[in-house]
Amino acid sequence: METGFQEQKASEGGARQPGAEERLTALGIRLPAPPEPFGTYAEAVQTGNLLFLTGMLPTEGRVAKFTGRVGGEVDADTGRKAARMAAMNALAVARRHLGSLDRVTRIVRLGVIVATSGDVRDQPKVADGASDLLQDVFGSDKNPSRLVYGVASLPLGCTVELEVIFEVQG
Repeated sequence: METGFQEQKASEGGARQPGAEERLTALGIRLPAPPEPFGTYAEAVQTGNLLFLTGMLPTEGRVAKFTGRVGGEVDADTGRKAARMAAMNALAVARRHLGSLDRVTRIVRLGVIVATSGDVRDQPKVADGASDLLQDVFGSDKNPSRLVYGVASLPLGCTVELEVIFEVQG
């Protein structure tokens, strides 16, 4: 949910935009410990000014916190919460890799994969759980391109998985 303080602060006599770290504090958001890989892969890879994150799941420690399929065991609102949690994990991984989220200059891509059952069409509502958090933290001027789709199952039986690509300062 957009607090409005970001745009208001920027419009007050040309004041600077708050950085992502400042926004997190103002929003009262504490990021979780970054998740550890569940297999043989790197959770973040930087090449040039792009930071690619591995598939981010709604996990806490080594436990999936949201499992099941939207349209089956899970409704769209619960899926939205799962997407937000996965985005929190993405931010935690990015911060650990970069040292500060203030190094993010743009979110290039957000891929949201939703485990679905039946004829579900609410994937965009689920994806907004991640999109809204990222917008609150980085501002609407850094909104990414987004791809959302449904699949039959995801790792650990999770409800959502995110793909995130950030542009970062060198």
